[in-house]
Amino acid sequence: MATQVLMPALSPTMEEGTLAKWLVKAGDKVKSGQILAEIETDKATMEFEAVDEGIVGSLLVAEGTAGVKVNAPIAVMLEEGESVGAAPAPAKAVAAPVAAAVAATAAVAAPAAPVAAGGARVFASPLARRIAAEKGLDLTKVAGSGPHGRIVKADVEGARPVAAAPAAAAAAAAAPAKPAAGMPTGMATETVLKMYADRQYEEVPLDGMRRTIAARLTEAKQTIPHFYLRREVRLDALMAFREQLNKGLESRGVKLSLNDFIIKACAMALQAVPNANAVWAGDRMLRLKPSDVAVAVAVEGGLFTPVLRDAEKKSLSALSAEMKDLAGRAKTKKLAPQEYQGGSFAISNLGMMGVENFDAVINPPHGSILAVGAGIKKPVVLGDGTIGVATVMSMTLSVDHRVIDGALGAEFLKAIVENLENPMAMLA
Repeated sequence: MATQVLMPALSPTMEEGTLAKWLVKAGDKVKSGQILAEIETDKATMEFEAVDEGIVGSLLVAEGTAGVKVNAPIAVMLEEGESVGAAPAPAKAVAAPVAAAVAATAAVAAPAAPVAAGGARVFASPLARRIAAEKGLDLTKVAGSGPHGRIVKADVEGARPVAAAPAAAAAAAAAPAKPAAGMPTGMATETVLKMYADRQYEEVPLDGMRRTIAARLTEAKQTIPHFYLRREVRLDALMAFREQLNKGLESRGVKLSLNDFIIKACAMALQAVPNANAVWAGDRMLRLKPSDVAVAVAVEGGLFTPVLRDAEKKSLSALSAEMKDLAGRAKTKKLAPQEYQGGSFAISNLGMMGVENFDAVINPPHGSILAVGAGIKKPVVLGDGTIGVATVMSMTLSVDHRVIDGALGAEFLKAIVENLENPMAMLA
């Protein structure tokens, strides 16, 4: 019997994705485990495998279609001997009206997705494209009411060819875009557009990553009671120790960065102050046993926070190699969800960009995040009371007061500073 292939949930938080690329076509025989498509989530591009063997009867969603909801039908699979018009068995996750629409679209192939004059793809469901082709509608002139402006069946059923209603089409095209449901907006779109109506600008659409960043950080600042603790660290002993270690590791091709030491120092501090190794879980806290340290990595259009799991157990060279691997794959969006989700604590280091100090926003459900600034040579009072020069680095710990109180946060930050100022102890 023909069966529906549904949009997969490739991570615990995924609600929708982009069908980036089909790796099969109608009529292809596929085996269990064969890659069917590449799916883009807000953070990564992942491969989607076939669960069973069969024949691809119909592809219901065009390549490049964004905003495809999890559990929405994307293809129809047939058994040996079945025809493409065979009605697919409705999957449990799909409502009956959707299953009926799939049966209709499986029988007749939908036309390819149209392209607007500027080269942008017009997103429309397969059924909407088929109805539009039958009625002679120009989909580039139809306003979509589906997710992210996607054109759906209801948009084309009552529409007429553009020649019969040019005024209506022009009005639809001129209508300002509405923000997606659930997106934090601030000032209304129409208000901002009017404010800059006499200025030149380029509209930049929000991709999945930027939407997620906007939603999560707005949630963080609105719902997490942040407070901030600041300390300075003298780095001279650490810098000398790092230089010594790197000379010894040169033959192995290993070069430790300051960030590697910061990761190790934080991982050990989480073990020394276990009550700070916690996350907020809605109506309770979770105290973690391992030190799973997330590290912010800037990528084009946003950032990732890959997680170094069990960081307290790993050597500096192991942490360095793992961080380089995670950062490299983050920049090409090749991380799996389990590699950037989780952890109880994060590090955001802007020191290499010359930023002396800043306050980072907590990444929920983490209990805290450490903002690391640049090491700057400053005059300091030495142990004997004389004035000298030292390399000093500013750090700010942003703390969720629901999880960590002031004294506990101060104890945690003190442990981080002590580890960094006594680097040899981290190897004991």
